Amino acid sequence: MLAAAALVPDTVLLLPGAAGRGPDDPELVALRSAAATAVARAVERAPRVVVVAPGPVDRSVVGVVRAGAGAAGVPDHLLADEVPQVRLGPAPGGPPDVPGPPGTGAVTGLRLALDAGVLPERLHVVEVAPGRVAPLRAVGAAAGAGGPTALVVVGSGAARHGQDAPLPHDERAAGLEHALLAALRAGGAAARDALAGLDVAQAVALGVTGWAPWQVLVGALDAGGAEVPAPEVVHAVVWRGAAHAVVAWQGAS
Repeated sequence: MLAAAALVPDTVLLLPGAAGRGPDDPELVALRSAAATAVARAVERAPRVVVVAPGPVDRSVVGVVRAGAGAAGVPDHLLADEVPQVRLGPAPGGPPDVPGPPGTGAVTGLRLALDAGVLPERLHVVEVAPGRVAPLRAVGAAAGAGGPTALVVVGSGAARHGQDAPLPHDERAAGLEHALLAALRAGGAAARDALAGLDVAQAVALGVTGWAPWQVLVGALDAGGAEVPAPEVVHAVVWRGAAHAVVAWQGAS
């Protein structure tokens, strides 16, 4: 069953040092702190933890993994902490194993879980891509089938807010973020339905990296079979043109 979930932004800048040697932007510091707190709360009582992150294909990340940020162009020596190397086993009911290093979203979620004290033998990582909903929901349902499981769900909202955004500005971005945050604050059923009902084509067009990981979360929530508990929006901000939120979601008791 789903014990808890932490929704965290898809940015490698959550890793201390990834933003460079100078003082970090206060907004980034606040976002990083909120993400660390939410993950620590989610994993503290769960015997198993699954990181769900965006990727180019659906796959389980297995074998020896070096959790650096080189894929984002950040050399190891800039990171504030030593880069861990861990051995990961396949996620129960997860997608097939596909060779290759983890993407930056997976690395971010993995590092947050390790920093929260999760042992590698309790930890699994999957990457998922936008596509058919049913397989993604099935991954979520299977994740908690073997016992209480916490999910660390990595993904950000629209990346088209204003002229300094990673992608060209799109007026639809603000409306999407407003609707999602309103639903997350409205209660469990409304939050679940908003994530489940998010149009994949619009999400991809607006640079929403959270769409596929959020569908996995919906599958895990639905598998609980009980009333969906209300999430807590710990922190939400549009920073450098991209929407990021940290959300804590306890499983049904």
